[in-house]
Amino acid sequence: MSRVGKYPVPVPAGVTVQITGNDVAVKGKMGESSLTAVDDVDVTLDGSLVWVKPANETKRARMMWGTSRALIANMVKGVSEGFTVNLEINGVGYRAAVQGSVLNLQLGYSHDINVPIPDDVTIKCEKPTAISITGRDKRRVGQLAAEIRAYRGPEPYKGKGVKYATETILRKEGKKK
Repeated sequence: MSRVGKYPVPVPAGVTVQITGNDVAVKGKMGESSLTAVDDVDVTLDGSLVWVKPANETKRARMMWGTSRALIANMVKGVSEGFTVNLEINGVGYRAAVQGSVLNLQLGYSHDINVPIPDDVTIKCEKPTAISITGRDKRRVGQLAAEIRAYRGPEPYKGKGVKYATETILRKEGKKK
């Protein structure tokens, strides 16, 4: 059983945390985020540390203890540094480009795929085959990256498609005579 909740969340310089009841608001250079913690946990601010404790000894309180601590830690990291997911595009004629507030993908279909870019996320294409998604909310960044990858996931024979930069594609051998 994980004991992630035991450890406090350190608040770096330049980040302010405000706790009002069960509402946690975090401000930093990347913006601001807020979270309403469940009633089963108590959140307190002690200097530059945020402590999360279970309010009672129920099973749900112990489950939400670590979850709430992880969500608060992600908010603090998001407003101070931000989260980045890098995608790679492999395939002849496959490319991406940012045009205003739309990501234009050419992935071998008969049409281009236009993905609207949300306001709280930034997308950069340094090369036509590399996409960098950055934002303060880990869930939004990861979800957007997963949606872009789902348009043309990597295939195991030639490795064509959109994949995460850290992902390794297991390659298959193909047909033999």
